[in-house]
Amino acid sequence: MTHEKTLLPSLFLILSCEHATNAIPRSYQILFRGNEEVLESHRGWDPGTLQLGKALKCRFKVDLHQTTVSRLLVEVNRSVTHPRLFSEFSAGLSPDERNNLLVAYYFPYREAVEHAIREAIQRKKTVLHLSLHSFTPQLGAEVRKADIGLLYDPARPLEKELSARWANLIRQVDPRLKVRKNYPYLGKADGFTTYLRKQFSAADYLGIELEVNQSYMQKSSPAFKRITKTIVASLHKLRGELEQGTRHWKI
Repeated sequence: MTHEKTLLPSLFLILSCEHATNAIPRSYQILFRGNEEVLESHRGWDPGTLQLGKALKCRFKVDLHQTTVSRLLVEVNRSVTHPRLFSEFSAGLSPDERNNLLVAYYFPYREAVEHAIREAIQRKKTVLHLSLHSFTPQLGAEVRKADIGLLYDPARPLEKELSARWANLIRQVDPRLKVRKNYPYLGKADGFTTYLRKQFSAADYLGIELEVNQSYMQKSSPAFKRITKTIVASLHKLRGELEQGTRHWKI
């Protein structure tokens, strides 16, 4: 049986950026000697996401969690047992050295985000966690046909309807943008939000991955300013609807 739940003004926004940088600590730079161009590519980081996160943080006065090392050193957006937790550059490290990376960068980042979510839920908040990402316009022979992707778990009706509504609001703000749901990846695939859904109930935690085409993500460019303005404005409209209780969510 379905019933309706209205999300109340207790909605609490948390921002995270799992691929904020392509930085490599000095002690590990030897692993990438001769492959610096890989670090600069989409494999090394998600360009533009940190700047987008800072814009959202400033507008909504919320915390932004960001990584401090490249995903090619250790991939914080993958489960600890994932075969690509370490890239080909760091996979050859000894077990102790790989564990040191987990202790230094992986667990502290993930635990900080999880702790923030848990604290908010304990204060009777409904958490909306936005995990910020960007994607390369072309991967191999595949040309990605979207400007923005919203990733969610279809088995969680609140996430599904929120994503649908946000997609519509983005289109209202800028009809030129092509917004797709669960594209270019599936929201239920291995990732940080997937892990967090196992820790928190569907009524307490909504995890949405925002994916932005990297063709828009050159800092200070007109395209970046345009898409950032659209994302901020549409999210403001969405939060307004939720907090005013004008949207009812079938669960």
